[in-house]
Amino acid sequence: MTDREFKDQGNKLFLARRYEEAISCYSKAIHKNSTVPQYFTNRALCALKLGRWESVIQDCRAALDLDNTWVKGHFFLGQAQMELEHYEEAIKHLQRARDLSIDQRMNFGDDITSQLRLAKKHHFNKQEEKRIAQEIELQASTFPRMLPFTISHYRFIMFNRLTEGKEYSEVEDSISTIELKADRYVAELNDLFAKVDERRMKREVPDYLCGKISFEIMKDPVITPSGITYDRKDIEEHLQRVGHFDPVTRMKLTKDQLIPNFAMKEVIDAYLAENEWALHY
Repeated sequence: MTDREFKDQGNKLFLARRYEEAISCYSKAIHKNSTVPQYFTNRALCALKLGRWESVIQDCRAALDLDNTWVKGHFFLGQAQMELEHYEEAIKHLQRARDLSIDQRMNFGDDITSQLRLAKKHHFNKQEEKRIAQEIELQASTFPRMLPFTISHYRFIMFNRLTEGKEYSEVEDSISTIELKADRYVAELNDLFAKVDERRMKREVPDYLCGKISFEIMKDPVITPSGITYDRKDIEEHLQRVGHFDPVTRMKLTKDQLIPNFAMKEVIDAYLAENEWALHY
């Protein structure tokens, strides 16, 4: 059998969800001809279905060594990297897959962009977890260590003053005053962290504020006749580079049919005014 025949047989087995057998056929195709990137990404897709992320990465890198513009190589590699929680790498390859699919006028529907958004959200959440852990460490470790030291230091000073003729009762009264103040400061500090905890609960940008192409917060929202809102820059680029149709509904669409969505713009501006961190989302 030729390499193409092994590939065709692998395709049939893949459609039948017989992934192990499909992998065997694609491997034989690669053995016959190792210069076709499609054979590697076909095998990578089988590994993707089986959750063998390292195998996916290995095959995708082999495909990209042959052709760095091979969309599926970047797409599957990005998915595998995301499963391994290598989010920055995942975003890089998924973004590359999206850009190449637009340049090559390939229709992947919402598959690539949805995976890209998922990778960005996972990356953002991971950064949030890191930030929260640092704040918790500050709350749980730094301040409790500082307070006893401060009071002990004050007691030491008061003890020295005893030798200068101060009454013991006067010293104890002063220490009690300091301890009361310290308790108040701790209460204020806990209240501050409680407010931070409340803000943490809100640190996720709602999906409806994000464009359906770039999956970033929209700057200039426009609405199509289908009722779908996009960021103007993204939808105009799509119309120019991909085709005159709505990316979601696939209905015919032209630039002059885009209408500014002023209501959404007001909602976005109000949200950003209260959540400046979202500018870095």
